[in-house]
Amino acid sequence: MRDSSRLTRRAALGLTAAALPLAAATPASAATAIGGERLARDGIQAGDASTLPKKLTARSWLIADHKTGEVLASYRAHQRLAPASTLKMLFADTVLGKFEMTRTYRVTDADLADVPSGSSLVGVKPGILYTVHQLWQGVFLRSGNDAVHVLAHMNGGIAATVAEMQAKAKDLQALDTHVVSPDGFDHPGQVSSAYDLTLFARHGLHDEDFSSYCSTRVANFPAGGKKTFQIQNTDRLLSGAYGLRPYPGIIGVKNGYTSHAGNTFTGAATRGGRTLLVTVMHPANGGNEVYKETAALLDWGFGKGSSARAVGTLVDPLSEGGATASPTPSGAKGAPGASGSSASSSSDGSSPWPMLGGAAGAVAVLAGGAFALRRRRAAVAAAKSRDLDGS
Repeated sequence: MRDSSRLTRRAALGLTAAALPLAAATPASAATAIGGERLARDGIQAGDASTLPKKLTARSWLIADHKTGEVLASYRAHQRLAPASTLKMLFADTVLGKFEMTRTYRVTDADLADVPSGSSLVGVKPGILYTVHQLWQGVFLRSGNDAVHVLAHMNGGIAATVAEMQAKAKDLQALDTHVVSPDGFDHPGQVSSAYDLTLFARHGLHDEDFSSYCSTRVANFPAGGKKTFQIQNTDRLLSGAYGLRPYPGIIGVKNGYTSHAGNTFTGAATRGGRTLLVTVMHPANGGNEVYKETAALLDWGFGKGSSARAVGTLVDPLSEGGATASPTPSGAKGAPGASGSSASSSSDGSSPWPMLGGAAGAVAVLAGGAFALRRRRAAVAAAKSRDLDGS
């Protein structure tokens, strides 16, 4: 995906209106203590950090047990970063159950008018009749912003869908997340965290349709008339594309890429009756690195981390009886970027990796609707590829 582009006047007004209630969003360097106090700390959190993979470069990551919600290890779990198309998991959590999969809808020009230029597309065309099932295939397999916008318009429009997504995030207690658009495309102020993205995946995987879509490798998509074309899932751990082998036991979930976010990925795999969730955000290099680091964490979780003591937990949704978790205020001791916070924190008070320069957090300031996101390194921008165009 290319850099953020100018929206149409109508789209810009809709997104601005949706963002107004959060005009005083917390800076991206702040952290919450939701899920446990250790998850708000800077540095690696693990029972024994020395056993973790040695070449993790991501600015934030987390590994958790899907069933119990125990966080086995993390690094800056609540750091607020641009999520790219991993935010589509929240879109699915919010909208997926609203329409019958057999329902048909004929797409109009207006449905696609506010799709940002430079978006990843599945190939939705005005005038063609689609089933809701086919549109969701376009969302999950090809990360199609065109399919997202059609479903959002069916749901009452962009602004209404953004508001519902924000409410859903609140119910899931994903308080690091600020939604500006339903597709995950780079927009001022749009942020999430490894913790929140893992919450979205865990919640989604409880839904049979969500699980089915995120694990689908290929599908036929309408091209008009009786013609179709094949679409492939852009999750390389699922498809095995670009020199990677499919990860054993992989069941999804969602990858993403934008020039601001770099690569992001939340993956889930099952082995020996246990399902683990991993989220990796913004590794130093593009291409396959986000998948390699995810696979390394999964290997650790199924191996040396199988008996790891939890350092936190994925909280339950408020609507499902989850206890209300209180956020740590911005600047609180132990929050990344806070004065007095240690450079790293693990079980023995040290980290096996030196701090990455500039990784203390992408500083974002929201003032009068303006929020400047830190651009990725030139090397990352150069490494972007169409199939990883996550929004």
